[in-house]
Amino acid sequence: MRFMIIVKATKDSEAGALPSEGLLTAMGKYNEELAKAGILLAGEGLQASSKGARVRFSGPMRTVVDGPFAETKEQLAGFYMIEASDLNEAIQLASKIPPARVGSIEVRPVRPIRETVARAEAQRRMR
Repeated sequence: MRFMIIVKATKDSEAGALPSEGLLTAMGKYNEELAKAGILLAGEGLQASSKGARVRFSGPMRTVVDGPFAETKEQLAGFYMIEASDLNEAIQLASKIPPARVGSIEVRPVRPIRETVARAEAQRRMR
């Protein structure tokens, strides 16, 4: 089962500061361990929200809001996509990710697009 581990931003990451050399080294080592074990499917860091934008729709009207965004706790610093047997294993793996020691992370199961489409089709047939 696939899980996304969402690494939340900190004030430092939102300010554009790179992780410390020690944290970068620890991240590289742990990422390599996950990759060698076949657990790490993808993972990337994100630039500060000041480099991004939010796109919102209200009917056909689109609104684009340039970053930065006010609430740091709502911002993302990066993500990992992993393969784990269940949520408990994913939490165990996530708790060892070095950025978790300096901020917060969120672990969520991935719903494959095929499953989403199948559920939508089943709901349409029930109407």
